[in-house]
Amino acid sequence: MPLSDIKIRNLKAMEKPYKVSDFEGLFVLVKVSGAKSWRFKYRIDGKEKLLVIGDYPACGLAQARKARDDAKALLSQGVDPSESKQEEKRIRIEAKGQTFERIGAVFLEKQRKEGKSKATLDKTEYHLKLVNRDFGRKPIGEITAPMILKSLRKVEAKGNYETAHRLRARIGSVFRFAVASGIADSDPTYALRDALIRPTRVHRAAITSSKALGQLMREIDVFEGQITTRIGLQLMAILAQRPGEVRHALWEEFDFTQAIWSIPAAKMKMRRDHQVPLPKQAVALLEKLRQVTGQGAYLFPSLRSWQRPMSENTLNAALRRMGYSGDEMTAHGFRASFSTLANESGLWHPDAIERALAHVEKNEVRRAYARGEHWEERVKLADWWAGFLDDVRAI
Repeated sequence: MPLSDIKIRNLKAMEKPYKVSDFEGLFVLVKVSGAKSWRFKYRIDGKEKLLVIGDYPACGLAQARKARDDAKALLSQGVDPSESKQEEKRIRIEAKGQTFERIGAVFLEKQRKEGKSKATLDKTEYHLKLVNRDFGRKPIGEITAPMILKSLRKVEAKGNYETAHRLRARIGSVFRFAVASGIADSDPTYALRDALIRPTRVHRAAITSSKALGQLMREIDVFEGQITTRIGLQLMAILAQRPGEVRHALWEEFDFTQAIWSIPAAKMKMRRDHQVPLPKQAVALLEKLRQVTGQGAYLFPSLRSWQRPMSENTLNAALRRMGYSGDEMTAHGFRASFSTLANESGLWHPDAIERALAHVEKNEVRRAYARGEHWEERVKLADWWAGFLDDVRAI
């Protein structure tokens, strides 16, 4: 006869453990201590086995019967319920050790092996440190969207809206890595796309007037700071490359015979090799610089150590010393100056200007046709731009 809650509650302890059946293999074991435990007896591969379901009353009659039915469903598929339960337990224990901090460290190592730039690795490490304080030690499968949002709100509260958005994206990258690795089921950051304050996009300040640019070039020419800083600014203006690429430039990357600077993909934002034609004005500056720093690896070594490049603040600090605020001009702004004035001249194909700036065409078809890199036109463009800077100096 099937059991009821009243019957189970009234079962008393005896000198020996005894069983009281429900039906279809389910029974309750009454122990000498009086504790009651649900068991399910079944046969698989010709062998009789027992599945321990749980203790009564924490596991009630209805719950025990459902567990029995679930076990029977597994048996119908040829799966041993006891082995399935042990596997689930193993997975839960293993999942407890798969914390966000641990997965994040593996993700960071993956980025290193992929040859990501130092700037990217540093940002990833910084972002992971920020969130590890809040939920780094939690199993990644237990982290929810509200937990992540709480962490992001702390960054947002300081007015760092852009950082909050980038942090959400970084957390999402770790979760997607975990999903691909079979460690997590989903990426909770997807639900937070519209939860954060959208930052106002502020373009880097740049001088795009030829007269004002000429004035800046004259002031750079008489800059009284370090000669390496002055030449760094002059080369930034002539070559129009990113400040980080200029600061990290190595002498071994320069071919003075061919007048080419070859920047390896590992240093480039878009992860593609990039070649920069060197006009005669740039070569002259490089020859002068080589007399100062040519014994080391970097064109622009740090003042503290020749084993490290110039600080990322050096060039912008020099512009501030010359009286240019961050709203007027930045080291990165030389690229916008070049792009604007070269395009306004109408002398050059827009694609040649984009290739000179190492921009990658987003359209797959157009990119396929841009593999020639417009090299010959870029050489002429580089010579024209260096001459243009000479001309505006004289205005």
